Amino acid sequence: MCLPQETAIIIPAMMTAKQGLLGSLTPATFLRRHWQKCPLFVRNAIPDCGAWLQPETLFELAARDDVESRLVIHTRNRWTLQHGPFSRAQLRRLPDRGWTLLVQGVEQHQHEAADLLQRFSFIPHARLDDLMVSYAPPGGGVGPHFDSYDVFLLQGAGTRRWRISAQKNLDVIERAPLRILKHFHHTQEWVAERGDLLYLPPRYAHDGVARDACMTLSVGFRAPRKQELAAQFLEYLQDELQLPGLYEDSDLTLQKHPAELSSATLDKISHILKDIRWSARDIHQFSGRYLTEPKAQTVFRPLRRPATLPAFVRQVATRGIRLALPTRMLFRGSDVFINGENHPLNAENRAALIQLANRRVARPFTPAVATARLLYAWYCAGYLEI
Repeated sequence: MCLPQETAIIIPAMMTAKQGLLGSLTPATFLRRHWQKCPLFVRNAIPDCGAWLQPETLFELAARDDVESRLVIHTRNRWTLQHGPFSRAQLRRLPDRGWTLLVQGVEQHQHEAADLLQRFSFIPHARLDDLMVSYAPPGGGVGPHFDSYDVFLLQGAGTRRWRISAQKNLDVIERAPLRILKHFHHTQEWVAERGDLLYLPPRYAHDGVARDACMTLSVGFRAPRKQELAAQFLEYLQDELQLPGLYEDSDLTLQKHPAELSSATLDKISHILKDIRWSARDIHQFSGRYLTEPKAQTVFRPLRRPATLPAFVRQVATRGIRLALPTRMLFRGSDVFINGENHPLNAENRAALIQLANRRVARPFTPAVATARLLYAWYCAGYLEI
């Protein structure tokens, strides 16, 4: 762990071939020392970070109704928040400074963004949320705040000043459209340039302000609330649970007050509800479906003219397959989960499907009959591509 707790470890740029995403740290060392413990700042972690993404491309994504986007404007100590889609005319009318455009789920629309997320595969895919990209002119930012999840902040074009704090006081300004911290006292700061990386654990206060027109790429990780997990699991049980029989009371006796809930009635209901059970398999079935469930705005586009099944099998054998950008895929034991569905994992092609889940790409292979039919259904639904 970091000592003292509020001090982030800084890894400078290294003129060596050994320089990597985490600087001189191995993924195992990062997980042991930093993950959910303390910040890390790495110079030149990805030298050409975001070179594939231009502001115009981000503006085009923000204009789509199947993309989640937000616009944060800060003028005269007042914060405003608008939700997209935004037309180019709207964005052209914005002032020269003091605003930020945030676009979620860029990895669902840009192959380079999906490739970038693969560089963070030392964190399980089940924990990954998405890649958010922000564009800001000078002075743009979303104010001092904290996130409830882990985040890697990668600097693309331009420069941004980051200030961070391990403060315990996380009170926010009342009635503000964003969770802006009421009191922010930073303990460290840097000016991030293209390729620099800042990792922050959950609930770590931070504030990023653009020094010039800049883009920041945020790799965020899922941290569902316990209440949400419980509610979703109970919904899963509602569909899976089978309790045969009806409520019976052949031993019913006369009550003094007909409107009173008797102890006998409550005992019978309690006995029925005690029959609600779930197994380890229920937990893993639910988890796989829940963690691959597409987000509300995700759209899959089924093919209008798919190849025939035999032609598809030949292409898999010669060219391989890859997951479509919006697809989420996990596996456990004999099950594979894709976009909220679960299917048996065919033992004959287990290695190829695990490779597809891990790397989002599977090298050419000849699928068994059952696997071919399953892959073909995914292909026709728009879940994967040749």
